[in-house]
Amino acid sequence: MLNLDEEVRLFTTNADRERYENLATLFGLITCLDYLERAYIRDSVPPAQYTPACTRLLAQYKTVLKVIGDAIQSLDAFVAEYRMDVTAAVHRLRVGVPATVEHSGDEGVETAKWIAETTQNFITFMDALKLKLRAKDQLHPIMTELMSGYTKFPKSNEWEGRPKILHWLITLNQMRASEEITEEQSRQMLFDIEHAYNEFFRSLSSQNVHLVVPIHAKQCVSRLERTKVRMRGRYHT
Repeated sequence: MLNLDEEVRLFTTNADRERYENLATLFGLITCLDYLERAYIRDSVPPAQYTPACTRLLAQYKTVLKVIGDAIQSLDAFVAEYRMDVTAAVHRLRVGVPATVEHSGDEGVETAKWIAETTQNFITFMDALKLKLRAKDQLHPIMTELMSGYTKFPKSNEWEGRPKILHWLITLNQMRASEEITEEQSRQMLFDIEHAYNEFFRSLSSQNVHLVVPIHAKQCVSRLERTKVRMRGRYHT
């Protein structure tokens, strides 16, 4: 006989548990981005705070998708399955850059777009390492995209971070798809990429390029945790 007071187990293995946690994180990121977009539309968040927070969330979304893999068919399918009312977030995820970049004036729009995309690529790669992604086929595509955007800036040849990024790109190129970097390599790679990331912004600032240094979206952390709980609750019903 069914016991209505018995807790429903969401998972029976560690792999299942990890999958649910990743799905909950994705749910939280999309929800958080939707709140941010709506707040920006209402002028509740100024561009100086909106741009870095949005850039961070877009980068984290890309990272989570790589971790989840084939667990979801598409963004639309995920939103429909969990009956999410997040039209603002869906639009932003499809565009891929903050609204401040999407609606920039003609002057400097390409530079603004390069800065936003390169920032996302830096964050995505660093987050991938922090999530312990180690295989070449997980890291190489992100590193290639990062290098491609990074080299668009005229002064990149003079930056100390360029040879370090190139070194790690060559290292990954020489590996088989299934090969993984070591823990020591991962730590050094993260150190080098973070150094290049910080130098990237210092160099652009010295060239009087308008940018906003990204910050962590602290306002979304507690909301993200709450949405994880909400999503788990959907599996109980």
